[in-house]
Amino acid sequence: MTTEDKNTTEPEGTADSGEVAQTNVDLQYAGASQVVAQQGEATVALFGDIHRSAVSGVGVLRDPLRVREALSALYGVVGSDFRYKPKDRTAYVAYLRLKQQASTQTVWQAQQAYFTWVARNDPSAWLLLDPIITVHPDQVLFEVFSKDEGVYAKLGIHSEAFEFEGDRRYGTTNIDFSSSLYDGIQQMRSYRKTRLSIGQQAVAVKTDTVGEVLEKKIQVPDGWLRGFLQVQSSAMLPTDHFELSPMDVYNALRHLRLHADKKGKPRGLRVELVPGEPARLVLEPWEEVITSTTAAYKGKQAKVVRVWGRRRLALVRRLLPFVDKVDVYVVGSGLPSFWVFRGAGFDLTLGLTGFMASNWSQALSFDLLLPRSASSTDDLEKIVAHLADHWTGSSATIGKATGVTGAALTAALQLGCQHGRLMFDIAHDLYRLRPVVDVPIDLARLEYRSDRERVAWDLVARKGAVKVESENRIHGTGLEITGKVDVSEDKREYRPQILIDDEARIKKAECTCTFFRKNGLKQGPCAHLVALMLLYRRQEAEKHTGKKARKTVTLETRTYSQRKGDGEHVFQVTLNRSRVKVRWGLRGKDMRVQNMVFNTVDDARDAFFARVDDLERKGYLDATTG
Repeated sequence: MTTEDKNTTEPEGTADSGEVAQTNVDLQYAGASQVVAQQGEATVALFGDIHRSAVSGVGVLRDPLRVREALSALYGVVGSDFRYKPKDRTAYVAYLRLKQQASTQTVWQAQQAYFTWVARNDPSAWLLLDPIITVHPDQVLFEVFSKDEGVYAKLGIHSEAFEFEGDRRYGTTNIDFSSSLYDGIQQMRSYRKTRLSIGQQAVAVKTDTVGEVLEKKIQVPDGWLRGFLQVQSSAMLPTDHFELSPMDVYNALRHLRLHADKKGKPRGLRVELVPGEPARLVLEPWEEVITSTTAAYKGKQAKVVRVWGRRRLALVRRLLPFVDKVDVYVVGSGLPSFWVFRGAGFDLTLGLTGFMASNWSQALSFDLLLPRSASSTDDLEKIVAHLADHWTGSSATIGKATGVTGAALTAALQLGCQHGRLMFDIAHDLYRLRPVVDVPIDLARLEYRSDRERVAWDLVARKGAVKVESENRIHGTGLEITGKVDVSEDKREYRPQILIDDEARIKKAECTCTFFRKNGLKQGPCAHLVALMLLYRRQEAEKHTGKKARKTVTLETRTYSQRKGDGEHVFQVTLNRSRVKVRWGLRGKDMRVQNMVFNTVDDARDAFFARVDDLERKGYLDATTG
């Protein structure tokens, strides 16, 4: 066997063999959650998991319609899947074959045959993990995560929205949330007294299903659980905040509903933030500008941020008439954004991840922002012990009570969110005690998405093992990155190459390793492609956070824009060692190009940053995609 065939950087394991690592979740309920009508009243009976803590509470809803629409939006999120589905007749042919085989079967036998086929051929169809519900003194909270890892949702129903009856038991559990419950929720009316009942026995409600234990055994992919924890913890990252009115969101959704996306054209939502001016939403590729009708942006730095997943905002379209204000928190271009829809007695937070299960490029750039060290474990235990008695608290009150302050406090809180023990409620700037599951999570399995990703992080950690050899900006196509990965175990150098389009997606990826030659991207990227992407994202982050001195930069592209009467003027400045290229013109139009060649890299660098500084002085917004 040759050294090439050994390829020791691709370890064997479930992730590389095509199997998906999964976490088994066993849920048991004393009955099926449902809406029960009794003597002119209605009760939304939510059964909690009998294996978890006995969380309970009963209260009459002051405004059933708001709760109806909010719970409907939540159900829409948990079942949503916006991944691209190409036309494929395989399922239809299988359906015809299954129909022929079931022609002589009873209805029950045909149903069982169908369920067996779906479980074997489409496991993701079963992935509807019941919501996590948390009863706290100030709110009743529901949390869900979509099937495609694209949306995190948290619904908080405030205590003032209830007339509570009896005592409450605070804590966290899962609740049964089926399609039949959703159908029952649609029958809620404003003129009918409606009670919300939460508990293992659905307190004060007698239903036909009481006494019949409902069991659910769900196999949740580790990537799904990992994404849920990471997206929730990302709410702690530094964000830019601006306000919108419900009508602003409606106008954006209306335009998206009336105009289909154009193939090959940008599909992002561009946010232009200028201090002292209302935020502007720009819908690509039509360049439709929606100016906020509420308060001006209060940030200190002008910038342009691009976010993805704009069509997912349609999940809350039914709720918009009950919304008073929308607060938006953006982490950065291509990174999660959080949309808080506030109304009387409730708030619904949507976290749009910026990536889906299949978008490994954006997922990696997101991972770089989150901590991987377990050094804050002791501090985390102090915080958990404090919240066990108080349930919620701001970072200031938690730090004062536990003695953990500064960077140590931030690290411990974010670690708690990543481990699923805490949650950060961005809508109220509070931390809450909320264990995702009732047993410790196997963090070693969730640390990396695959064995290849684990190897990639190890390669990046080795000094000089991974290098970015060149960056070639191809106008109208994207950025081509060529790297070199030196693997001492293989005694070889690999040459990965990645083409990233203007939507920050991987358009093309190649590598000289054996794994890629055998599989391409059918089983995901090889370790060398992942390592190159990690290093590139890290270098980009260092450039824009000032961690890397200007004098060391040799490859960089900056984009700036400014909106004027005739449209949006765009400047793109590229430094490629001793060369500087400048493109400028109106967005969407043909752009002028200027190429400059200098005798030394230092001269080119000075010219590059001189042009950048001049654009910033003239008030151009930094629109560089992160």
